[in-house]
Amino acid sequence: MISVVLLYLAVGAFAGVLAGLLGIGGGLVIVPLLVFSFTLQGISPDVLMHLALGTSLASIIFTSIASFRAHDKRGAVRWDVFRMITPGIIIGGLLGAEVASRMSSSLLKGIFVCFLYYVGSQMLFGIKPKASRELPGTVGITGAGGIIGMVSSIVGIGGGTMSVPFLSFCNVPLRVAIGTASAIGLPIALAGTIGYVTTGFSDPSTPAYSFGYVYVPALLGIISASWFTAPLGAKLAHSLPVAKLTKIFAALLLVVATKMLLSLF
Repeated sequence: MISVVLLYLAVGAFAGVLAGLLGIGGGLVIVPLLVFSFTLQGISPDVLMHLALGTSLASIIFTSIASFRAHDKRGAVRWDVFRMITPGIIIGGLLGAEVASRMSSSLLKGIFVCFLYYVGSQMLFGIKPKASRELPGTVGITGAGGIIGMVSSIVGIGGGTMSVPFLSFCNVPLRVAIGTASAIGLPIALAGTIGYVTTGFSDPSTPAYSFGYVYVPALLGIISASWFTAPLGAKLAHSLPVAKLTKIFAALLLVVATKMLLSLF
């Protein structure tokens, strides 16, 4: 049990650094490691992915707050964009959790694996849209938020892997896009968590110490470490070669995706 707690702390520390450094909520790392941890604990495979996704989103609430506060101190958060995109994020996040609750754990894992391959390939090969337009109006940004929120909720992430490219495409400077994405992760995580908690209450397969599809022991271990490491990641984002680190992280994602894919067979 002690080793599992230490693993949750390590997951949280790593996720916190990534949240600040790359503008992602850490779900791309948290979800696979939670799947591994829950499998070791013997948690029912019927709810394993649902718990991993719900717990990941709940932890991102805290990593996002710590991360965007650090970015905001450096003037790297576009709060006007945050206000416009949040309504769509909330609607999409709630809808995504509802859709996920109706899927099997295996299907959710397959979707997550596909998403890892997609994100990992984009990051590794530097595939991203060219900054060719300005930010759309309120309707356009709200619509984009709905898509980002729904997909993020289904795969248990903070949305940075979609919101950073979207903002960069709209000519928002990269470091500001990262900072704004860390703030956008908060409404994504809140909406997704509410959705996974409410849909999980009626599921009898959830283990003890669960709150809907949120596994509380894992959540506490992750947030207790990530709260302190997210500001460190934000600080490093302004001094380290983020592009090179992104490619290393992308290669790691592809390895993790392959391992999860093989576990489906």
